[in-house]
Amino acid sequence: MPNFAGTWKMKSSENFDELLRALGVNAMLRKVAVAAASKPHVEIKQNGEQFYIKTATTVRTTEISFLIGQEFNEETVDGRKCKSLATWETENKMFCRQTLLNGSGPKTFWSRELRGDELILMFGADDVVCTRIYTRA
Repeated sequence: MPNFAGTWKMKSSENFDELLRALGVNAMLRKVAVAAASKPHVEIKQNGEQFYIKTATTVRTTEISFLIGQEFNEETVDGRKCKSLATWETENKMFCRQTLLNGSGPKTFWSRELRGDELILMFGADDVVCTRIYTRA
């Protein structure tokens, strides 16, 4: 079983602004969000298939706790409440499908994959994907 546990710092980010645009976030809020999310601090605790992930930025801190294969409550990148379900896509990659509780919008998801010393985080809204690469801090 892959070991996601640890503290992670972001090495690179691609398409975050485009992702926020696809989610319908206005230009002013996108500027604030992009600036705030430029140096997120990520802490992951793992006990088998039970995960706790805390992501802290200067503007917002999110915490999720989930068990692979069981639905849990979460918020999308733009703050909308959803039901999420994380499953193993490959031996080193979990994929999480998000379903909005209210309203409509693009289909959203995220995945986390261990690739060597790096953690690859992908957020998606329909066909727009943001990729963030983290290294252990």
